[in-house]
Amino acid sequence: MSWYLGIDIGSASSKAVLMDENKQIRKTAVLPFGIGSSGPERVIDTVLQDKNLTVENVKCIVGTGYGRKSLSFIHKEITEISCHAKGVHHIFPNVRTILDIGGQDVKTISIDETGRIIEFYMNDKCAAGTGRFLEVMARILECPINQLGELDALSKKPVTVSSTCTVFAESEVISLLSQNLKKEDIARGIHLSIISRAMGLLYRTRMEDDFSMTGGVAQNKGVVTSLESAINKKIYVSEYAQLMGAVGAALFAVEMEMER
Repeated sequence: MSWYLGIDIGSASSKAVLMDENKQIRKTAVLPFGIGSSGPERVIDTVLQDKNLTVENVKCIVGTGYGRKSLSFIHKEITEISCHAKGVHHIFPNVRTILDIGGQDVKTISIDETGRIIEFYMNDKCAAGTGRFLEVMARILECPINQLGELDALSKKPVTVSSTCTVFAESEVISLLSQNLKKEDIARGIHLSIISRAMGLLYRTRMEDDFSMTGGVAQNKGVVTSLESAINKKIYVSEYAQLMGAVGAALFAVEMEMER
């Protein structure tokens, strides 16, 4: 069996996907440590050691994400835009519009029926509406970030979180809590705020059916539900949503080797 590796080094986490020559995902790993940390080396060790492999056993390695240039042993660097489009098209061939909310940026991507990128837009100048924003909000609400979606589901009367800056939103949420408003209603307001910012990018794209959401924030059902309500469409979310960049990188690795 031949092995191929896709690595996505982001601002907040490191992801790796090990794939075989048939484009089957054999092992994945995510660590909450991104660029500038030990995360990249550790996430690679995690997926390889499980199969008793070393880097030398891997035929092709493709890196993506903010930290891709820090990986000296990879065979090729490919942008996260291309990798997310590649991964989504492989898993959901019907999807034409992608919303990716990462640790510190938001991206919208339009692709055609072959998976080719038609256009994309990106907001990386502010952390509001990103995974980092959710981390701050979860801390204030004293709720584990992976339980924010469950908290949102209990909401009966969502409140408005109007601040577009993470710092100001933090102060606003603290003020809402001091008014004894329910945490679940504040959580829903936070999720609606994230989607409100994302819609600014989505409205600039073609917004063709079908839709997929990627990135770590896609694991939050509250955010996904808010997006579905905003666009009145079903959102396709893969079990590999957070790993989609690494999935795409691994697919590129397989195809590069086939073309040799």
